[in-house]
Amino acid sequence: MTTSPKSVTFDDDNFWVALSDGRTLGVPLAWYPRLLNATLEQRMNYELSARGIHWDQLDEDVAIDGLLAGRGDMTRHRQTVA
Repeated sequence: MTTSPKSVTFDDDNFWVALSDGRTLGVPLAWYPRLLNATLEQRMNYELSARGIHWDQLDEDVAIDGLLAGRGDMTRHRQTVA
């Protein structure tokens, strides 16, 4: 059985994902810089799927399997050398 998201809410530091199996996950916004830097209106404009959460405007996808494994944003950020 796939655990899927049912709803998402936000506070100042976290987003909270209610899951189909009854659990609620608290996820630090710091794990997802695009969400951290977004407005509340942008954060609330998400779509749920059986496997995760998608923010089209922010180009952000969060997989439930990744959250359950304790993984944050896996996007590689290019580092600049000074």
